[in-house]
Amino acid sequence: MQEIHKKYLKFDKKIVIIGFGSIGQAVLPLIFRHFIITPAQVTVITKHTNGLAVADEYGVACQLTALTKDNYQSLLDQKLQEGDFLLNVSVDVSSVDLIKFCQQKGVLYLDTCIEPWEGGYVDQTLSASARSNYSLREAALKLKKPGVKQPTAVLTHGANPGLVSHFVKQALINIAHDLGKNITIPKTRAEWANLANQLQIKTIHIAERDTQIAASSKKPNEFVNTWSIDGFVSEGFQPAELGWGSHERHFPSDAVHHNFGSQCAIYLDRPGASTRVRTWTPLARSFHGFLITHSEAISISDYLTVADDKGVQYRPTVHYAYHPCEDAVLSIHELAGREWQKQATQRLLSHDIIDGMDELGVLLAGHAKGAYWFGSQLSIHEARKLVPYNTATSLQVAIGVIAGMVWAISHPFSGIVEPEEIDHQYIMNITLPYLGSVVGHYTDWTPLKERGKLFREAIDYDDPWQFINVRVT
Repeated sequence: MQEIHKKYLKFDKKIVIIGFGSIGQAVLPLIFRHFIITPAQVTVITKHTNGLAVADEYGVACQLTALTKDNYQSLLDQKLQEGDFLLNVSVDVSSVDLIKFCQQKGVLYLDTCIEPWEGGYVDQTLSASARSNYSLREAALKLKKPGVKQPTAVLTHGANPGLVSHFVKQALINIAHDLGKNITIPKTRAEWANLANQLQIKTIHIAERDTQIAASSKKPNEFVNTWSIDGFVSEGFQPAELGWGSHERHFPSDAVHHNFGSQCAIYLDRPGASTRVRTWTPLARSFHGFLITHSEAISISDYLTVADDKGVQYRPTVHYAYHPCEDAVLSIHELAGREWQKQATQRLLSHDIIDGMDELGVLLAGHAKGAYWFGSQLSIHEARKLVPYNTATSLQVAIGVIAGMVWAISHPFSGIVEPEEIDHQYIMNITLPYLGSVVGHYTDWTPLKERGKLFREAIDYDDPWQFINVRVT
């Protein structure tokens, strides 16, 4: 275990935290550990009361207000001045509008995902493309002004999206070294993309298996999860999305290209919560995960694209493959059976978790050594020893937030940046002490292994890493 720095960076401005659910409460203790700051400098804005006791314990002012299209500018204008920091860990608050506000005000910004205003994920007046993470990302990236000095706004920097983009870079380095390649550490986007191409990385899974269990099981008409239920359900309602690789020979029957932007991704005309894919982690081994849309599937695929005047020459297929805790899986099945009508009650697992871990990493496949998983194996018991008010899942997100905040404060005029644009070693140095066992494993597993024993399937035996071979339903 690496040493945890009790105080990391002096910050004499204000921090406003929007949203104070599982992640907001998990981040607060880390703010006071890693920043030299007083409680008077921190304010929480939330519409829920369930975090008030935590805010009170740390002496932090908490304003019970729902941020809306109508009130966000006047409310935030009273609380933020140039040089302050807006940390957005909310649901149903427009990230793009907050970024615009911060850019005009000279305020630093970080979020863990790009959110629309409430109802945006299920707005039936919008097309599936317009409700996608691809569309939300494109809207945020349009705010970039190359060559203009802009305050730093870090997009989507939690665990995933966030830390996993840095895991990908470290995994690429590890694979290259293990293959005996004499490389220098890439520094530019083009150099990282060329390295992935040289290694023949065809697909990257964000492969996550959550095994945390609570003392009491899920009840009927109840949604149970180890992190924001509203956030998870919103993601599950969006269309399944993935970065689309240049090696793919088969286009899924329900897949659609977007008619704008970089064209680095596609979406399936179905909810991510109804789509499963095969994947692998070292402890869980092979399993079926949900193809939940996440912006890292798009940003990593885009970042690692090699293109010239003839078009795209290389791009990996990238997608999230998520097996949440067992009670969350049951909750999703029940939700789907209810035709996506939300359950009457929710239960966020925290203090009642009795065992388990979150195994979160990246599986890079297609190279000469088969497939390689690199990531974090963090148990609930380790997480509780490290930081109060955390689970294994929340701590992986929270330390990604803190690392992104440290980087932003240290680089205050970097403009709008995604995780891939940040020095991965800088982030890893801060986060490693909090991630439990950080390991790399090679495997000969492919989505075709042990397949076809019971029934015949339409699969491409020539290339096990075609998406058609990964997809289950």
